[in-house]
Amino acid sequence: MRKAATTVLVLALSGLGSTAAAAPKPADQPRTMEEVIDRVITNENRANQQIRQYSPLVETYIQNLRPDKDLGYVPAGDKYFLGRADFSKGVTLVSLTDTNGKGKKIFGSIGNFFSFAMQFLPDGFLQMIFIDTNGFDKQHYKFDYVRREFVGEVRCLVFDVTPVEKSGKGRFLGRIWVEDQDFNIVRFNGAYGGGGRSSWYFHFDSWRTNLQPGVWMPSFVYSEERDLHYALTKKLDFKAQTRLWGYSLGHASQEQELSKILVETPVQDETKTANDLTPIQAQRSWDRQAEDNLADRLERIGLIAPRGEVDKVLETVVNNLEVTNNLDIDPEVHCRVMTTTTLESFTLGHTIVLSRGLVDVLPDEASLATMLAHELGHVVLGHRLDSNYAFFDQLLIDDKETFRHFGFQRTPTEEAAASAKGMQLLNNSPYKNQLGNAGLFLTALESRQKEIPNLISGHLGNRVPVIADLKTSATVDQKQNPQMIAALPIGGRVKLDPWSDKLDLIKSKPVGTVAEREKMPFEVTPFMPYLMRYGADAPKPIAASAATPADPAKPIAASAATPADPAKPIAASAATPADPKTGEAAPGKP
Repeated sequence: MRKAATTVLVLALSGLGSTAAAAPKPADQPRTMEEVIDRVITNENRANQQIRQYSPLVETYIQNLRPDKDLGYVPAGDKYFLGRADFSKGVTLVSLTDTNGKGKKIFGSIGNFFSFAMQFLPDGFLQMIFIDTNGFDKQHYKFDYVRREFVGEVRCLVFDVTPVEKSGKGRFLGRIWVEDQDFNIVRFNGAYGGGGRSSWYFHFDSWRTNLQPGVWMPSFVYSEERDLHYALTKKLDFKAQTRLWGYSLGHASQEQELSKILVETPVQDETKTANDLTPIQAQRSWDRQAEDNLADRLERIGLIAPRGEVDKVLETVVNNLEVTNNLDIDPEVHCRVMTTTTLESFTLGHTIVLSRGLVDVLPDEASLATMLAHELGHVVLGHRLDSNYAFFDQLLIDDKETFRHFGFQRTPTEEAAASAKGMQLLNNSPYKNQLGNAGLFLTALESRQKEIPNLISGHLGNRVPVIADLKTSATVDQKQNPQMIAALPIGGRVKLDPWSDKLDLIKSKPVGTVAEREKMPFEVTPFMPYLMRYGADAPKPIAASAATPADPAKPIAASAATPADPAKPIAASAATPADPKTGEAAPGKP
């Protein structure tokens, strides 16, 4: 049994993995602005080719919005897509979330109240990582220098980019930021033009991060539209986040393994000790092999982050629960984090898994402890994993079959029992006097569940548990404390390294007085990464949401491709189905 409960510490950021081949650095630096533009064009076209060797995971989450007299806009329906990019033959996606196997290339209706629905094309959102894959040059664009500007710690040259007249549809119109050492584009903000009446190009803000020396890869895209009119009387308001990660799946750990220094110890004679396992010990070892197999497989495809500091935070909270409840669990309980935005949790035997999105929106340590206590309840009650996963052939499947092949959801009876046991653990824990905040979080989630069903729908595990007893806990009166935060926006806690998939907690400056409409629980906000060059000595933040009302600096626990068309539209009306070859709405079709 562990000896004492401990306090979770502020995390230090971790470094990146292996080194990729850097883009060639010219010996001569440009001396005129025209030479700078030539260098920018050359690097951008090289980047379009360079990305072909990667197949990152791509996640797009969309929230439809409706006006609210007090809060401005609030969610009114959502859509979610997770897939793997394939740039070898253009801008295409292999869906992981399409468990029906029909290979649909649209999200479907984003809102439940549209009789004439807007359809969203996932490929269109992925297209936003490119400025133009079919003619980004001086023949098609005009470049106007604006100023120098720091983006994080990276000094940039800023240009306004305008398509030349009659250069064709799908051309980019907006602003670009170019880092001033190698002249790579690190951010571009604007929209494609010329969508027409049957398909639309949305406004977007696209970011790249320096993942390896000289390598800037697409990482985050924020998109937003207000009062987009279609179908005569219909209009659309929405916000969307697109994230990319998993650029170096498997490669980093393989290269690090070969560079490790291994020290061999002398073989000791253990013939006098008892080495044989009892049947119970053998079963436990077999079950542990099954859960380790699954965790390793999910990590290899980018759905579980490598072990890191965030896992230690979660395990410290679990340790607090175990110590104060006199639990001595064997094998030891581990914690891992799923890399996706959806709010879900599950157990793999004695391994507790929480999604990044769930950790993101939790407002404090007591709320985190509540989620972990529920999953620890499954462990204590002996709710077992299918031990058939100890056979390695059960893991050898295509990535696109992941959500159809794996599933760790519990039955309603098991969920109810785990909630009851979790409540018992919490009442004996250091968090017993702070459970009102957790109750406030669950109440806020329940009030929003009809508007964000895809965010709270688990793919591998169960949705956030509803623990009825928490609603009777004393909660803080929000009218007396207007700064009380029930839940954070998406991206409020955790950042994800797009190269190595490592996670860390966001550290930001404290936020001042928060207006009610700035709290935005469970909502989508813009990305504002703090850019740094690879290898900088200082900590390397990857990205934070622009709006994080709670103080993220406070620890959560205190104690290139060239498609046929220049750019794909992102949406088409239901009355004009998309052409599967181009992704565009086909005019004239019913």
